[in-house]
Amino acid sequence: MDIARQAGVSIKTVSRVINREEGVGAEARARIEDLIARLGYRPNVAARLLSSRRSYLIGVIFLRMGAYHYIGEIQAGAMRACRRAGYQLVVEQVGEGAAGPRETLIETLRAGRFDGLVLTPPVCDDPELLDIVESHGLAYVRIAPGGDFGRSPYVFMDDASAAREITDRLLDLGHRRIAFIDGPREHTAATRRRQGYLAALGARGVTPCADLIQSGDFESLSGFEVTERLLDLSHPPTAIFAANDGMAVGVLAAAAKRGLSVPGSLSVVGFDDSPVAASAWPRLTTVHQPVAEMAEAAADMLIDGFGDKRFRGRTLVRQLDFRVVDRASIAPPRKSASGL
Repeated sequence: MDIARQAGVSIKTVSRVINREEGVGAEARARIEDLIARLGYRPNVAARLLSSRRSYLIGVIFLRMGAYHYIGEIQAGAMRACRRAGYQLVVEQVGEGAAGPRETLIETLRAGRFDGLVLTPPVCDDPELLDIVESHGLAYVRIAPGGDFGRSPYVFMDDASAAREITDRLLDLGHRRIAFIDGPREHTAATRRRQGYLAALGARGVTPCADLIQSGDFESLSGFEVTERLLDLSHPPTAIFAANDGMAVGVLAAAAKRGLSVPGSLSVVGFDDSPVAASAWPRLTTVHQPVAEMAEAAADMLIDGFGDKRFRGRTLVRQLDFRVVDRASIAPPRKSASGL
């Protein structure tokens, strides 16, 4: 092999570096990785399977497939990491049809021959599903777990701080009756976004009104239906914060149905910075969540950990940054409607 010859090492040493195994010194490993990058070497998966007990398959596990932008970003990010390391990515949904998440996960793991898994919300927060993965002896990395943080490596973004910052945008404009459309209970990210919203109100001395906090399900129809109820209140909100962009689009539709201009009569913000946020009218002010980058980091952590026997017992953590994307859907409240 050219890489072994140029690096002055054995073919077995090169194989250990490619397979992320221990037993190679830092200097030799760096020299080999540099040659791999410069020569554009891509390992042959079939050949590796013949000479290894690994499958070179990494699974990404979802509970439901409705949030297509989120799923697409997860796939794109994890795929980048897999391609760099010569792994293949398999995307699996659990809980589809009559079978529950537990049964479909067991069947998926029996059939998949995965080397490791990337677990997405809310799968990553289900203790029973985590027990199943661990019972199969699989390494895994979680994306944005809501608790049990010492159980596995994970990647996350600070949803609470992001929600607080975007709520502050509305407060800075003069809004005080700010509604919040929550996400599904099993999604701990939605809980953290609600906490950030409440923290922002509390820091400004604004008492949150119970009737302004409503439950949604991350789908646009729920945003539409909740907004209909909010606008029927005797004192409707002057601004609405939807916990994801899909529900925020539903808010825009409900406002249009009532003949309310956005942001003239109602300010609206979302969360995620999905493509619909930039294509909606008006274009949505929202939080950019680095979904693809989190998935890429999770897959990288998983692949890097395959050669480390201590990986499953370590808590490796990586935090990625968010940013508020200011667009055209917010403005100061009308004085006649704001109650100020």
